[in-house]
Amino acid sequence: QVQLVESGGGLVQPGGSLSLSCVASGSIFSINDMAWFRQAPGKQREWVATVSSIGSTTYSESVKGRFAISRDNAKNTVDLQMNSLKFTDTAVYYCYAGIVTRALEPRPQNYWGQGTQVTVSS
Repeated sequence: QVQLVESGGGLVQPGGSLSLSCVASGSIFSINDMAWFRQAPGKQREWVATVSSIGSTTYSESVKGRFAISRDNAKNTVDLQMNSLKFTDTAVYYCYAGIVTRALEPRPQNYWGQGTQVTVSS
């Protein structure tokens, strides 16, 4: 059993900053990519950023230069530092991880957190 739990959402004014964190726990052999997605009201879930197991990062164009994703492999955590927040960043943010739960498992399985609300409002 694997669980991803996010924390750190909340209400922030435009131009402000917020940090999200996600911890993976349970039967974990190894973790491949970790990522953040978000879903705004009435819209489909969209990818925000990914960090690979060796720390390579990629970002969607909408957040590049404003958000920073990082991970701690020893703690099985992934963080998202969000700066210069805009109204359009308002969404439920979801943590994702590709997790191998046992040795010789052919491919990682997809796991998601329950989501944390980020609201950018004046």
